[in-house]
Amino acid sequence: MVRIGQKLNDRYLVEEMIGEGATSAVYRGADLLLKRAVAIKVLHPHVHATTRQRFEQEAQASAKLNHPGIMLIFDRGRDRDDYYLVVELVRGQPLYEYIPCNPEVAAQLGSQICLALDYAHRAGIIHRDIKPANIYVTHENTIKIMDFGLAIPLDGSQKRLTAHGSIIGTPAYLSPEQAQGKPLDPRTDLYSLGIVLYEMLTGQLPFDADDITSILIQQVNKQPTPPSNLVGTLPPSLEAVILKALEKQPDRRFANALEMAAALNAALQAPTATSPVAAAAELRAKPRIRAVLADDHPSLRTPLAAYLELSGDIVVVAEASDGVEAIEMCREHLPDVLLLDLNMPNMSGLDALPQIKHLSPTIKVLVLTARDETPYIMRALRSGANGYILKTATEEEVVNAVKDVYAGTTVLGQGVAERIVEGLRGMSQLDPLNEEEHAVLRCIAAGYEENDQIAERLNIDEGSVPRLLKNTIDKLGVKNRSEAALMALRAGWITMEDIRGMTG
Repeated sequence: MVRIGQKLNDRYLVEEMIGEGATSAVYRGADLLLKRAVAIKVLHPHVHATTRQRFEQEAQASAKLNHPGIMLIFDRGRDRDDYYLVVELVRGQPLYEYIPCNPEVAAQLGSQICLALDYAHRAGIIHRDIKPANIYVTHENTIKIMDFGLAIPLDGSQKRLTAHGSIIGTPAYLSPEQAQGKPLDPRTDLYSLGIVLYEMLTGQLPFDADDITSILIQQVNKQPTPPSNLVGTLPPSLEAVILKALEKQPDRRFANALEMAAALNAALQAPTATSPVAAAAELRAKPRIRAVLADDHPSLRTPLAAYLELSGDIVVVAEASDGVEAIEMCREHLPDVLLLDLNMPNMSGLDALPQIKHLSPTIKVLVLTARDETPYIMRALRSGANGYILKTATEEEVVNAVKDVYAGTTVLGQGVAERIVEGLRGMSQLDPLNEEEHAVLRCIAAGYEENDQIAERLNIDEGSVPRLLKNTIDKLGVKNRSEAALMALRAGWITMEDIRGMTG
Protein backbone atom coordinates (compact mmCIF):
# COMPACT_ATOMS: atom_id res chain seq x y z
CA MET A 1 0.00 0.00 0.00
CA VAL A 2 1.38 3.41 -1.00
CA ARG A 3 2.26 5.77 1.85
CA ILE A 4 2.50 9.56 1.90
CA GLY A 5 6.18 10.44 1.53
CA GLN A 6 7.01 7.23 -0.32
CA LYS A 7 9.19 7.41 -3.44
CA LEU A 8 8.02 5.08 -6.17
CA ASN A 9 11.05 3.62 -7.91
CA ASP A 10 13.12 6.42 -6.34
CA ARG A 11 11.62 8.92 -8.77
CA TYR A 12 8.01 9.81 -7.92
CA LEU A 13 7.34 11.31 -4.50
CA VAL A 14 3.83 10.66 -3.15
CA GLU A 15 2.68 13.85 -1.42
CA GLU A 16 -1.08 13.92 -0.81
CA MET A 17 -4.19 11.88 -1.67
CA ILE A 18 -6.53 13.93 -3.88
CA GLY A 19 -9.09 11.28 -4.85
CA GLU A 20 -10.08 7.66 -4.43
CA GLY A 21 -12.32 5.21 -6.26
CA ALA A 22 -13.24 1.56 -6.06
CA THR A 23 -10.11 0.33 -7.81
CA SER A 24 -7.49 3.06 -7.41
CA ALA A 25 -6.38 6.16 -5.53
CA VAL A 26 -4.96 9.36 -7.00
CA TYR A 27 -2.19 11.31 -5.29
CA ARG A 28 -0.59 14.64 -5.92
CA GLY A 29 3.11 13.98 -6.35
CA ALA A 30 6.40 15.20 -7.71
CA ASP A 31 8.61 13.88 -10.49
CA LEU A 32 12.01 14.23 -8.81
CA LEU A 33 13.90 13.70 -12.08
CA LEU A 34 12.09 16.31 -14.22
CA LYS A 35 11.23 18.58 -11.27
CA ARG A 36 7.53 18.91 -12.00
CA ALA A 37 4.23 18.35 -10.22
CA VAL A 38 2.30 15.28 -11.34
CA ALA A 39 -0.67 13.15 -10.38
CA ILE A 40 -0.01 9.51 -9.50
CA LYS A 41 -2.81 6.99 -9.97
CA VAL A 42 -2.13 3.88 -7.88
CA LEU A 43 -4.06 0.65 -8.24
CA HIS A 44 -5.48 -0.76 -5.01
CA PRO A 45 -3.76 -4.01 -3.95
CA HIS A 46 -5.47 -7.37 -4.48
CA VAL A 47 -7.75 -6.12 -7.29
CA HIS A 48 -9.03 -8.60 -9.86
CA ALA A 49 -6.67 -9.44 -12.72
CA THR A 50 -9.09 -7.90 -15.22
CA THR A 51 -8.95 -4.60 -13.32
CA ARG A 52 -5.17 -4.64 -13.56
CA GLN A 53 -5.44 -5.30 -17.30
CA ARG A 54 -7.77 -2.32 -17.67
CA PHE A 55 -5.24 -0.25 -15.78
CA GLU A 56 -2.65 -1.24 -18.37
CA GLN A 57 -5.17 -0.59 -21.14
CA GLU A 58 -5.71 2.95 -19.85
CA ALA A 59 -1.97 3.59 -20.11
CA GLN A 60 -1.78 2.20 -23.64
CA ALA A 61 -4.85 4.09 -24.89
CA SER A 62 -3.88 7.42 -23.31
CA ALA A 63 -0.28 7.17 -24.48
CA LYS A 64 -1.48 7.36 -28.09
CA LEU A 65 -3.20 10.69 -27.49
CA ASN A 66 -1.71 14.18 -27.24
CA HIS A 67 -4.45 16.80 -27.22
CA PRO A 68 -5.08 19.82 -24.96
CA GLY A 69 -8.51 18.43 -24.09
CA ILE A 70 -7.20 15.03 -22.95
CA MET A 71 -5.21 14.41 -19.78
CA LEU A 72 -1.63 13.48 -20.66
CA ILE A 73 -0.01 10.30 -19.38
CA PHE A 74 3.70 10.55 -18.65
CA ASP A 75 4.73 7.14 -17.35
CA ARG A 76 3.59 3.83 -15.93
CA GLY A 77 5.41 1.59 -13.53
CA ARG A 78 5.47 -0.97 -10.75
CA ASP A 79 7.18 -0.63 -7.41
CA ARG A 80 7.01 -4.03 -5.72
CA ASP A 81 3.24 -4.70 -5.49
CA ASP A 82 2.17 -1.15 -6.38
CA TYR A 83 1.07 -0.55 -9.96
CA TYR A 84 0.86 3.12 -10.90
CA LEU A 85 0.34 5.63 -13.69
CA VAL A 86 1.96 9.09 -13.70
CA VAL A 87 -0.32 11.61 -15.36
CA GLU A 88 -0.78 15.32 -15.87
CA LEU A 89 -1.80 17.14 -12.68
CA VAL A 90 -5.01 18.92 -13.67
CA ARG A 91 -5.99 21.87 -11.53
CA GLY A 92 -9.67 22.63 -11.70
CA GLN A 93 -13.08 21.13 -10.95
CA PRO A 94 -14.92 18.02 -12.14
CA LEU A 95 -17.66 18.74 -14.63
CA TYR A 96 -20.37 17.71 -12.17
CA GLU A 97 -19.65 20.95 -10.29
CA TYR A 98 -21.20 22.70 -13.35
CA ILE A 99 -24.55 20.94 -12.95
CA PRO A 100 -26.73 22.86 -13.58
CA CYS A 101 -25.29 25.72 -15.64
CA ASN A 102 -26.47 28.25 -18.22
CA PRO A 103 -26.77 27.30 -21.92
CA GLU A 104 -23.70 29.32 -22.98
CA VAL A 105 -21.40 27.47 -20.55
CA ALA A 106 -22.85 24.08 -21.51
CA ALA A 107 -22.44 24.75 -25.22
CA GLN A 108 -18.89 26.10 -24.87
CA LEU A 109 -17.69 23.19 -22.71
CA GLY A 110 -19.61 20.70 -24.86
CA SER A 111 -17.89 22.00 -28.00
CA GLN A 112 -14.47 21.54 -26.37
CA ILE A 113 -15.38 17.98 -25.33
CA CYS A 114 -16.43 17.26 -28.92
CA LEU A 115 -13.08 18.46 -30.29
CA ALA A 116 -11.19 16.25 -27.84
CA LEU A 117 -13.40 13.26 -28.70
CA ASP A 118 -12.95 13.93 -32.41
CA TYR A 119 -9.18 13.75 -31.92
CA ALA A 120 -9.46 10.48 -29.96
CA HIS A 121 -11.84 8.96 -32.51
CA ARG A 122 -9.55 9.89 -35.41
CA ALA A 123 -6.72 8.26 -33.46
CA GLY A 124 -8.85 5.10 -33.36
CA ILE A 125 -9.98 5.26 -29.72
CA ILE A 126 -13.55 5.10 -28.35
CA HIS A 127 -13.78 6.29 -24.71
CA ARG A 128 -16.95 4.34 -23.69
CA ASP A 129 -17.34 6.06 -20.32
CA ILE A 130 -18.08 9.74 -20.97
CA LYS A 131 -19.65 11.18 -17.81
CA PRO A 132 -19.17 14.29 -15.63
CA ALA A 133 -16.81 12.53 -13.21
CA ASN A 134 -14.40 11.75 -16.06
CA ILE A 135 -14.19 15.33 -17.32
CA TYR A 136 -12.46 18.22 -15.53
CA VAL A 137 -12.66 21.94 -16.22
CA THR A 138 -9.36 23.73 -15.61
CA HIS A 139 -8.92 27.15 -14.04
CA GLU A 140 -8.56 28.46 -17.63
CA ASN A 141 -12.02 27.07 -18.49
CA THR A 142 -10.68 24.36 -20.77
CA ILE A 143 -11.77 20.75 -20.47
CA LYS A 144 -9.70 17.64 -19.81
CA ILE A 145 -11.13 14.20 -20.55
CA MET A 146 -9.75 11.57 -18.15
CA ASP A 147 -9.94 7.85 -17.44
CA PHE A 148 -9.49 5.84 -20.63
CA GLY A 149 -9.67 2.60 -18.65
CA LEU A 150 -12.68 1.42 -20.66
CA ALA A 151 -11.46 2.75 -23.98
CA ILE A 152 -11.27 0.39 -26.94
CA PRO A 153 -9.56 0.70 -30.32
CA LEU A 154 -11.74 0.98 -33.42
CA ASP A 155 -9.67 -1.59 -35.29
CA GLY A 156 -10.17 -4.28 -32.64
CA SER A 157 -6.41 -4.72 -32.29
CA GLN A 158 -6.47 -4.66 -28.49
CA LYS A 159 -7.55 -7.67 -26.49
CA ARG A 160 -11.13 -7.30 -25.27
CA LEU A 161 -11.55 -7.43 -21.51
CA THR A 162 -15.30 -8.00 -21.78
CA ALA A 163 -17.05 -10.62 -23.83
CA HIS A 164 -19.09 -9.58 -26.86
CA GLY A 165 -22.61 -8.90 -25.62
CA SER A 166 -21.40 -7.72 -22.20
CA ILE A 167 -22.36 -4.33 -20.78
CA ILE A 168 -19.71 -2.07 -19.31
CA GLY A 169 -19.77 1.60 -18.36
CA THR A 170 -21.94 3.81 -16.15
CA PRO A 171 -25.64 2.93 -16.71
CA ALA A 172 -27.02 6.49 -16.59
CA TYR A 173 -24.70 7.52 -19.48
CA LEU A 174 -24.72 4.34 -21.60
CA SER A 175 -25.78 4.47 -25.24
CA PRO A 176 -28.58 2.11 -26.36
CA GLU A 177 -26.04 -0.01 -28.23
CA GLN A 178 -23.89 -0.27 -25.09
CA ALA A 179 -26.96 -1.19 -23.03
CA GLN A 180 -27.64 -4.03 -25.47
CA GLY A 181 -24.05 -5.21 -25.70
CA LYS A 182 -23.88 -4.44 -29.43
CA PRO A 183 -20.75 -3.47 -31.40
CA LEU A 184 -19.78 0.17 -30.89
CA ASP A 185 -18.50 3.01 -33.03
CA PRO A 186 -17.55 6.60 -32.05
CA ARG A 187 -21.19 7.71 -32.03
CA THR A 188 -21.65 5.90 -28.71
CA ASP A 189 -19.54 8.65 -27.08
CA LEU A 190 -21.75 11.32 -28.68
CA TYR A 191 -24.86 9.79 -27.09
CA SER A 192 -23.16 9.79 -23.68
CA LEU A 193 -22.14 13.41 -24.20
CA GLY A 194 -25.75 14.22 -25.08
CA ILE A 195 -26.78 12.90 -21.66
CA VAL A 196 -24.04 14.94 -19.99
CA LEU A 197 -25.23 18.14 -21.70
CA TYR A 198 -28.87 17.37 -20.85
CA GLU A 199 -27.88 17.04 -17.20
CA MET A 200 -25.80 20.24 -17.30
CA LEU A 201 -28.74 22.24 -18.64
CA THR A 202 -31.58 20.77 -16.60
CA GLY A 203 -29.90 19.45 -13.46
CA GLN A 204 -31.56 16.09 -14.16
CA LEU A 205 -30.69 12.88 -15.99
CA PRO A 206 -32.96 12.06 -18.94
CA PHE A 207 -33.14 8.41 -17.84
CA ASP A 208 -33.06 7.49 -14.19
CA ALA A 209 -34.44 4.76 -11.94
CA ASP A 210 -33.73 2.89 -8.73
CA ASP A 211 -32.38 -0.22 -10.44
CA ILE A 212 -29.90 -0.70 -13.27
CA THR A 213 -32.21 -2.87 -15.38
CA SER A 214 -34.85 -0.13 -15.56
CA ILE A 215 -32.23 2.42 -16.61
CA LEU A 216 -30.97 0.14 -19.38
CA ILE A 217 -34.49 -0.43 -20.67
CA GLN A 218 -35.07 3.34 -20.71
CA GLN A 219 -31.84 3.91 -22.63
CA VAL A 220 -33.01 1.48 -25.31
CA ASN A 221 -36.73 2.32 -25.54
CA LYS A 222 -37.73 5.57 -23.84
CA GLN A 223 -37.58 8.95 -25.53
CA PRO A 224 -36.14 11.73 -23.35
CA THR A 225 -38.38 14.48 -22.02
CA PRO A 226 -37.50 17.58 -24.09
CA PRO A 227 -35.16 19.65 -21.91
CA SER A 228 -37.18 22.79 -22.69
CA ASN A 229 -40.03 21.21 -20.67
CA LEU A 230 -37.73 21.55 -17.65
CA VAL A 231 -35.95 24.80 -18.60
CA GLY A 232 -38.32 27.12 -20.43
CA THR A 233 -35.59 29.58 -21.48
CA LEU A 234 -33.49 26.96 -23.27
CA PRO A 235 -32.62 28.08 -26.85
CA PRO A 236 -34.41 25.81 -29.37
CA SER A 237 -31.21 25.44 -31.42
CA LEU A 238 -29.34 24.02 -28.42
CA GLU A 239 -32.18 21.68 -27.54
CA ALA A 240 -32.11 20.36 -31.11
CA VAL A 241 -28.40 19.50 -30.75
CA ILE A 242 -29.00 17.53 -27.55
CA LEU A 243 -32.00 15.62 -28.89
CA LYS A 244 -30.08 14.70 -32.05
CA ALA A 245 -27.20 13.36 -29.93
CA LEU A 246 -29.75 11.30 -27.95
CA GLU A 247 -31.25 9.55 -30.97
CA LYS A 248 -31.61 5.83 -30.28
CA GLN A 249 -30.25 4.84 -33.69
CA PRO A 250 -26.58 5.83 -34.22
CA ASP A 251 -27.26 6.69 -37.87
CA ARG A 252 -29.63 9.46 -36.76
CA ARG A 253 -27.05 11.13 -34.50
CA PHE A 254 -24.29 13.44 -35.65
CA ALA A 255 -21.94 11.71 -38.08
CA ASN A 256 -18.94 12.56 -35.92
CA ALA A 257 -17.84 14.67 -32.97
CA LEU A 258 -16.61 17.51 -35.20
CA GLU A 259 -20.09 17.88 -36.69
CA MET A 260 -21.57 18.01 -33.18
CA ALA A 261 -19.02 20.67 -32.15
CA ALA A 262 -20.02 22.81 -35.13
CA ALA A 263 -23.70 22.44 -34.20
CA LEU A 264 -23.00 23.51 -30.61
CA ASN A 265 -21.03 26.54 -31.82
CA ALA A 266 -23.84 27.48 -34.18
CA ALA A 267 -26.40 27.10 -31.39
CA LEU A 268 -24.28 29.34 -29.19
CA GLN A 269 -24.26 32.07 -31.86
CA ALA A 270 -27.94 31.72 -32.79
CA PRO A 271 -30.16 34.79 -32.19
CA THR A 272 -31.98 34.88 -28.86
CA ALA A 273 -34.88 36.82 -27.48
CA THR A 274 -32.58 39.30 -25.76
CA SER A 275 -33.70 42.88 -26.34
CA PRO A 276 -31.54 45.07 -28.64
CA VAL A 277 -30.68 47.38 -25.74
CA ALA A 278 -29.58 44.47 -23.53
CA ALA A 279 -27.62 42.88 -26.39
CA ALA A 280 -25.77 46.14 -27.10
CA ALA A 281 -24.92 46.54 -23.41
CA GLU A 282 -23.59 42.97 -23.31
CA LEU A 283 -21.36 43.56 -26.33
CA ARG A 284 -19.94 46.73 -24.78
CA ALA A 285 -19.28 44.92 -21.50
CA LYS A 286 -17.62 41.84 -23.01
CA PRO A 287 -15.61 41.73 -26.26
CA ARG A 288 -17.12 39.25 -28.66
CA ILE A 289 -14.17 38.11 -30.77
CA ARG A 290 -11.24 36.41 -29.01
CA ALA A 291 -8.08 36.80 -31.08
CA VAL A 292 -4.48 35.56 -31.01
CA LEU A 293 -1.87 37.69 -32.79
CA ALA A 294 1.20 35.88 -34.20
CA ASP A 295 4.03 38.03 -35.60
CA ASP A 296 7.75 38.06 -34.85
CA HIS A 297 7.97 41.87 -34.91
CA PRO A 298 6.90 43.40 -31.57
CA SER A 299 6.98 46.83 -33.20
CA LEU A 300 4.00 45.77 -35.33
CA ARG A 301 2.37 43.35 -32.92
CA THR A 302 2.05 45.64 -29.90
CA PRO A 303 0.35 48.66 -31.52
CA LEU A 304 -1.91 46.40 -33.60
CA ALA A 305 -3.03 44.51 -30.50
CA ALA A 306 -3.87 47.83 -28.82
CA TYR A 307 -5.84 49.01 -31.86
CA LEU A 308 -7.79 45.73 -32.04
CA GLU A 309 -8.73 46.12 -28.37
CA LEU A 310 -9.87 49.70 -28.96
CA SER A 311 -12.39 48.52 -31.54
CA GLY A 312 -14.59 47.33 -28.67
CA ASP A 313 -15.48 44.04 -30.42
CA ILE A 314 -12.11 42.26 -30.18
CA VAL A 315 -9.95 41.10 -27.29
CA VAL A 316 -6.40 39.84 -27.89
CA VAL A 317 -6.10 36.83 -25.56
CA ALA A 318 -2.48 35.97 -26.47
CA GLU A 319 0.46 36.90 -28.68
CA ALA A 320 3.07 34.70 -30.36
CA SER A 321 6.41 35.39 -32.00
CA ASP A 322 6.74 32.25 -34.16
CA GLY A 323 4.75 29.32 -35.52
CA VAL A 324 5.49 27.06 -32.56
CA GLU A 325 4.13 29.64 -30.12
CA ALA A 326 1.13 30.26 -32.40
CA ILE A 327 0.19 26.57 -32.22
CA GLU A 328 0.62 26.53 -28.44
CA MET A 329 -1.44 29.71 -27.93
CA CYS A 330 -4.23 28.31 -30.12
CA ARG A 331 -4.15 25.05 -28.19
CA GLU A 332 -4.31 26.88 -24.87
CA HIS A 333 -6.87 29.59 -25.70
CA LEU A 334 -8.90 28.20 -28.66
CA PRO A 335 -9.43 31.72 -30.08
CA ASP A 336 -12.11 32.73 -32.53
CA VAL A 337 -9.59 34.31 -34.91
CA LEU A 338 -5.83 33.91 -35.35
CA LEU A 339 -3.95 36.73 -37.12
CA LEU A 340 -0.95 34.95 -38.61
CA ASP A 341 2.24 36.26 -40.19
CA LEU A 342 3.90 33.87 -42.68
CA ASN A 343 7.59 34.71 -42.25
CA MET A 344 8.58 33.86 -38.67
CA PRO A 345 11.61 32.09 -37.15
CA ASN A 346 11.67 28.49 -35.83
CA MET A 347 8.45 27.63 -37.65
CA SER A 348 6.85 29.71 -40.38
CA GLY A 349 3.19 30.61 -40.43
CA LEU A 350 2.76 28.49 -43.55
CA ASP A 351 3.98 25.41 -41.69
CA ALA A 352 1.96 26.22 -38.57
CA LEU A 353 -1.30 26.88 -40.44
CA PRO A 354 -2.27 23.27 -41.30
CA GLN A 355 -1.40 22.13 -37.77
CA ILE A 356 -3.62 24.85 -36.28
CA LYS A 357 -6.49 23.91 -38.57
CA HIS A 358 -5.99 20.26 -37.60
CA LEU A 359 -5.99 21.24 -33.92
CA SER A 360 -9.29 23.10 -34.22
CA PRO A 361 -11.04 23.64 -37.57
CA THR A 362 -13.31 26.22 -35.90
CA ILE A 363 -10.43 28.71 -35.48
CA LYS A 364 -10.66 31.29 -38.27
CA VAL A 365 -7.19 32.18 -39.62
CA LEU A 366 -6.52 35.62 -41.10
CA VAL A 367 -3.08 35.79 -42.74
CA LEU A 368 -1.48 39.22 -42.23
CA THR A 369 1.82 39.29 -44.09
CA ALA A 370 4.15 41.23 -46.36
CA ARG A 371 4.38 38.30 -48.80
CA ASP A 372 2.26 38.96 -51.90
CA GLU A 373 3.71 36.21 -54.10
CA THR A 374 1.13 33.93 -55.67
CA PRO A 375 2.57 30.61 -54.32
CA TYR A 376 2.34 31.88 -50.74
CA ILE A 377 -1.24 33.05 -51.21
CA MET A 378 -2.32 29.81 -52.86
CA ARG A 379 -0.64 27.59 -50.28
CA ALA A 380 -2.10 29.55 -47.36
CA LEU A 381 -5.63 29.33 -48.78
CA ARG A 382 -5.23 25.63 -49.55
CA SER A 383 -4.11 25.06 -45.96
CA GLY A 384 -7.33 26.56 -44.64
CA ALA A 385 -6.73 30.31 -44.27
CA ASN A 386 -10.03 32.20 -44.09
CA GLY A 387 -8.49 35.46 -45.23
CA TYR A 388 -5.26 36.90 -46.65
CA ILE A 389 -4.36 40.59 -46.34
CA LEU A 390 -1.09 42.46 -46.66
CA LYS A 391 0.66 44.51 -44.00
CA THR A 392 0.12 47.58 -46.14
CA ALA A 393 -3.54 47.48 -45.03
CA THR A 394 -4.67 50.19 -42.62
CA GLU A 395 -5.47 49.32 -39.03
CA GLU A 396 -9.15 49.91 -39.73
CA GLU A 397 -8.99 47.47 -42.64
CA VAL A 398 -7.40 44.86 -40.37
CA VAL A 399 -10.15 45.29 -37.76
CA ASN A 400 -12.83 44.93 -40.43
CA ALA A 401 -11.07 41.86 -41.83
CA VAL A 402 -11.06 40.21 -38.37
CA LYS A 403 -14.80 40.85 -38.03
CA ASP A 404 -15.49 39.54 -41.53
CA VAL A 405 -13.60 36.24 -41.15
CA TYR A 406 -15.22 35.75 -37.75
CA ALA A 407 -18.61 36.17 -39.43
CA GLY A 408 -17.72 33.49 -41.98
CA THR A 409 -16.65 35.66 -44.94
CA THR A 410 -13.48 34.91 -46.92
CA VAL A 411 -11.37 38.09 -46.96
CA LEU A 412 -8.84 38.88 -49.70
CA GLY A 413 -6.95 42.13 -49.32
CA GLN A 414 -6.14 44.62 -52.04
CA GLY A 415 -4.06 42.95 -54.75
CA VAL A 416 -4.50 39.43 -53.38
CA ALA A 417 -7.46 38.44 -55.54
CA GLU A 418 -5.59 39.58 -58.64
CA ARG A 419 -2.63 37.40 -57.66
CA ILE A 420 -4.90 34.38 -57.31
CA VAL A 421 -6.36 34.90 -60.77
CA GLU A 422 -2.87 35.39 -62.17
CA GLY A 423 -1.69 32.20 -60.52
CA LEU A 424 -4.60 30.15 -61.80
CA ARG A 425 -4.00 31.39 -65.34
CA GLY A 426 -0.40 30.24 -65.10
CA MET A 427 -1.34 26.73 -63.99
CA SER A 428 -2.70 24.02 -66.23
CA GLN A 429 -4.68 22.61 -63.29
CA LEU A 430 -5.50 23.30 -59.67
CA ASP A 431 -3.23 21.72 -57.11
CA PRO A 432 -4.51 18.15 -56.60
CA LEU A 433 -2.12 17.30 -53.74
CA ASN A 434 -2.74 17.23 -50.01
CA GLU A 435 -0.36 18.56 -47.35
CA GLU A 436 1.33 15.19 -46.71
CA GLU A 437 2.11 14.87 -50.43
CA HIS A 438 3.43 18.45 -50.51
CA ALA A 439 5.73 17.62 -47.58
CA VAL A 440 7.17 14.57 -49.36
CA LEU A 441 7.83 16.61 -52.52
CA ARG A 442 9.56 19.32 -50.49
CA CYS A 443 11.89 16.64 -49.11
CA ILE A 444 12.65 15.33 -52.60
CA ALA A 445 13.30 18.83 -53.92
CA ALA A 446 15.61 19.44 -50.94
CA GLY A 447 17.73 16.40 -51.86
CA TYR A 448 16.36 13.62 -49.65
CA GLU A 449 16.69 10.53 -51.85
CA GLU A 450 15.89 7.59 -49.59
CA ASN A 451 12.47 6.76 -48.17
CA ASP A 452 13.88 6.31 -44.66
CA GLN A 453 15.42 9.80 -44.82
CA ILE A 454 12.08 11.29 -45.85
CA ALA A 455 10.24 9.40 -43.12
CA GLU A 456 12.71 10.55 -40.47
CA ARG A 457 12.52 14.16 -41.65
CA LEU A 458 8.70 14.19 -41.59
CA ASN A 459 8.42 11.99 -38.50
CA ILE A 460 6.15 9.49 -40.26
CA ASP A 461 6.19 5.73 -40.77
CA GLU A 462 8.67 4.72 -43.48
CA GLY A 463 6.05 2.43 -44.99
CA SER A 464 3.76 5.36 -45.76
CA VAL A 465 6.34 7.13 -47.98
CA PRO A 466 5.96 4.83 -51.03
CA ARG A 467 2.16 5.15 -50.78
CA LEU A 468 2.34 8.95 -50.69
CA LEU A 469 4.77 8.98 -53.61
CA LYS A 470 2.59 6.66 -55.69
CA ASN A 471 -0.48 8.81 -55.01
CA THR A 472 1.47 11.93 -55.99
CA ILE A 473 2.88 10.47 -59.21
CA ASP A 474 -0.55 9.12 -60.21
CA LYS A 475 -2.29 12.44 -59.53
CA LEU A 476 0.27 14.46 -61.52
CA GLY A 477 0.63 11.96 -64.36
CA VAL A 478 4.44 12.02 -64.25
CA LYS A 479 7.00 9.22 -64.49
CA ASN A 480 8.92 9.56 -61.24
CA ARG A 481 9.40 11.48 -58.01
CA SER A 482 11.86 13.97 -59.51
CA GLU A 483 9.41 15.02 -62.22
CA ALA A 484 6.70 15.39 -59.56
CA ALA A 485 8.88 17.71 -57.48
CA LEU A 486 9.80 19.77 -60.54
CA MET A 487 6.16 20.17 -61.58
CA ALA A 488 5.20 21.26 -58.06
CA LEU A 489 7.96 23.86 -58.03
CA ARG A 490 6.98 25.27 -61.41
CA ALA A 491 3.30 25.45 -60.41
CA GLY A 492 4.11 27.17 -57.13
CA TRP A 493 2.66 24.35 -55.01
CA ILE A 494 5.98 24.18 -53.16
CA THR A 495 8.42 27.08 -52.89
CA MET A 496 12.18 27.48 -52.94
CA GLU A 497 12.01 29.11 -49.51
CA ASP A 498 10.44 25.92 -48.14
CA ILE A 499 13.35 23.95 -49.55
CA ARG A 500 16.03 26.34 -48.29
CA GLY A 501 14.47 26.11 -44.83
CA MET A 502 14.94 22.32 -44.90
CA THR A 503 18.54 22.38 -46.05
CA GLY A 504 19.76 25.44 -44.11
